[in-house]
Amino acid sequence: MTSSNRMSRRDFIKVTIGAIGGVMGVLLGVPVVGYLLQPAFRKQAAEAWIPIGKLEAFTIGIPSPFSFTRTKVNGWERTATSYGGFVLRRSEDPKEILILSSRCTHLSCRVNWNEAAQGYLCPCHDAKFSIEGEVLSGPPPEPLERYNEFKVDEDGNLLIFFEEA
Repeated sequence: MTSSNRMSRRDFIKVTIGAIGGVMGVLLGVPVVGYLLQPAFRKQAAEAWIPIGKLEAFTIGIPSPFSFTRTKVNGWERTATSYGGFVLRRSEDPKEILILSSRCTHLSCRVNWNEAAQGYLCPCHDAKFSIEGEVLSGPPPEPLERYNEFKVDEDGNLLIFFEEA
């Protein structure tokens, strides 16, 4: 062997240190990258049963307001959104309940129950909805949305099934 084909000790040490450093970098780097990217790939439940109050707290024949907040995590961003509506108990029967969203179907403004007008009034464009959520006047294209899936648990709590769009 000639001296030109042989690796010097200095070159051997450089290559060995470089290889060991590369292996250590990969062994440490992969978990760190995984840790940093994990929130972006985490799946969050978009549906749930939400408790909105005790059934006995809702007066028969009068719409009662409720609200709840859902927090959504998208990667590293946390967004809290408030939702609300009205519960109308028609009788003592727990199945005779109408649950309406409080968002106007025109531009999503919050409607309010007005006892004197016997309707839900939207403050944005003077829309009016009946006690059943039907459009009586104004620009809304359709009735108030309904929470059709609900149940009463063994403790007497009224729960609605909420699914994010």
